Amino acid sequence: MTHPAIQFSGVRLELGGSLIYEDLTFDVGAGEFVCLLGPSGCGKSTALRLVGDLMPWQDGDVRVEGLAPAQAWGRLAYVFQAPRLLPWKDALDNAAFGLEMRHPERSVAARRERAAAELSRVGLATDAHKMPAMLSGGERQRVAIARALALDPDIILMDEPYSALDHTTRARLRQQIVELWQQTGKTILFVTHDIDEALYLADRIVVLSNKPTRVSTIVTVTAGRPRDPESDPELRRLRAELISVFRSIEDENAGE
Repeated sequence: MTHPAIQFSGVRLELGGSLIYEDLTFDVGAGEFVCLLGPSGCGKSTALRLVGDLMPWQDGDVRVEGLAPAQAWGRLAYVFQAPRLLPWKDALDNAAFGLEMRHPERSVAARRERAAAELSRVGLATDAHKMPAMLSGGERQRVAIARALALDPDIILMDEPYSALDHTTRARLRQQIVELWQQTGKTILFVTHDIDEALYLADRIVVLSNKPTRVSTIVTVTAGRPRDPESDPELRRLRAELISVFRSIEDENAGE
């Protein structure tokens, strides 16, 4: 693994008097695709908020390419569970909106040119004129991905971006994000609660415990891509290992 793009070192986080993280420690290498996997409510999405300087923590350290999150926010882009498109803008201007907010000094033409290139990359070149209401759920999420890529970030944070989509659309977009990652070399930290999704996407899977959250285990996935968790014996073995980890987490929670 190359130098860490993201580092959590002994992070302790309390919210409203409740202990969320206890000594949370893991890292993400530059250019690596890492999935955060864990039970509902364990703080997977919260980790992205800390990386993006959206909330403070009480102890430990979070670093983004060696910098404090407040210094590194310009190197990040987000893709959320909901596409968060502006209904009064077409796909092209939605894809350019991140640039409009982050780089208002750039001309409208330059921003649109960059956004058009990324819409083409995600397969929506002929849909640039369409309003969000004219797009399918998968197409709207692809516009959101194009918006993130248009910023040319070092790191993309993805928060369960496919969870609201149907199975076929999810499968197609999972393969597309792998291809985009391979083309661009971006660092991706991807939050999911789906074991098979993590096995399909990740170089490494960081499994979080119930609260107070710590790292339960880290699984390295070396299978070639594209992957098929149903037919690949190694992926089936890793799936069984991850299911066992989740059962242990559930047992720990039941015993409290």
